[in-house]
Amino acid sequence: MPHARLSRRAFNLSAAVAAVSVAAPSLGQSAWPSKPIRIVVPYTPGGFTDQMARLIQPGLQSRLGQTVIVDNKPGANSLIGVDAVAKAAPDGSTFGVVIAAFAANTTLYPKLPYDPRKDLVGVSLMGVSPLLAAVNNDAPFKTAKELIDYARANPGKVSFGSSGNGSAAHLTSELWKSLTKTYMIHIPYRGAVPALTDLMGGQIQLFFDAPTGLINQGKAGKVRLIGVASERRLPVLPDVPTFIEQGFPGFTGSTWAGMLAPAGTPRDIVKRMSEEVARIIKSDETKAKLEAMGTFPAGSTPEEFDAFIAAETAKWAQVIKTAGVKPD
Repeated sequence: MPHARLSRRAFNLSAAVAAVSVAAPSLGQSAWPSKPIRIVVPYTPGGFTDQMARLIQPGLQSRLGQTVIVDNKPGANSLIGVDAVAKAAPDGSTFGVVIAAFAANTTLYPKLPYDPRKDLVGVSLMGVSPLLAAVNNDAPFKTAKELIDYARANPGKVSFGSSGNGSAAHLTSELWKSLTKTYMIHIPYRGAVPALTDLMGGQIQLFFDAPTGLINQGKAGKVRLIGVASERRLPVLPDVPTFIEQGFPGFTGSTWAGMLAPAGTPRDIVKRMSEEVARIIKSDETKAKLEAMGTFPAGSTPEEFDAFIAAETAKWAQVIKTAGVKPD
């Protein structure tokens, strides 16, 4: 009999523990975040990636009740910073914000210091920024169609700049060359600023860039904006038509920003961070700031962002292979 009473007592205790386990949240999420959170930006301060990380920083601090630090780790076309995220402890204290180059680098570099599919997981797509095309004010063409007609009649006489080999600007330009069957000369620069300077000075005739770098220059009349590589116009530039509207079907190209985490980060933490990022991105205040930057707000689930990265990787892999793009 004592044995039977002990067994019943043990059973009742086990049932009580199980009930508490079901009712309580998982340990990973309930205890998180227990220390400051670091968001690695694999570029220098001030650029699009850095702007996107700092846009969500105050909201995350407020909502999570922890200090959130933006850690700029530039170099090697974002490889150094992304590698730091991939090799960080998967405890929910380190995340990274990446842009379109992350997807392109998978094909661009034959050997990466990390495995993008095994070492990193998507958290949320934050925003998509369709590229704008700008031409020099003195160029002998004023519209996208006139530029293509001129390029076809004068092979090699149009030069286009980019912020570097394999950048979103470079690959989008190569995609347009391929779709229009034109031959234009690529001039890579160490960043967008010197490329824009040479565009205004007439050293190059065409430059694709994120809207943040061209909106003010276009409105000030320093360059002519001839098209946006998107399916819809940018609200901040309602008079600039899309390339699709101008007779270039299917032509889209963008940079985008999204958050990653080291593989192995507890799934409930990844989900919670994704939800918090989405809430901030979709707030009226943040949406207004993104619109002014020429960026469409997103705020996706981890699964949606993983699928987005896979599609972007496949799209730009084809462009890189067709154009024979090589890293610097």
